[in-house]
Amino acid sequence: MTSPAQERIEKARLKVSQAQARLEALSARAAAHERKADTRRKIILGGLLLDAASKDTRYTGILDALLRRISREADRRPFDGWEPPKPTTID
Repeated sequence: MTSPAQERIEKARLKVSQAQARLEALSARAAAHERKADTRRKIILGGLLLDAASKDTRYTGILDALLRRISREADRRPFDGWEPPKPTTID
């Protein structure tokens, strides 16, 4: 037979375990939310850069320099055969 003290200890351990699980779930949700926000920022900035490069030669040069900085082959592949936008008007 378990003593009342042992039962309280087990209940406390269970509560701690449940609280730890809730904390881990909250942390995972927060990390997922931050990754999504980071991805969204990158997509928006990429779109802005492409739009700016199609209108201003300064941004075309920046885009070209950034493309030359891609070092990983897997990151280069999506750009094979792709031409960056060029300004349609002269500044």
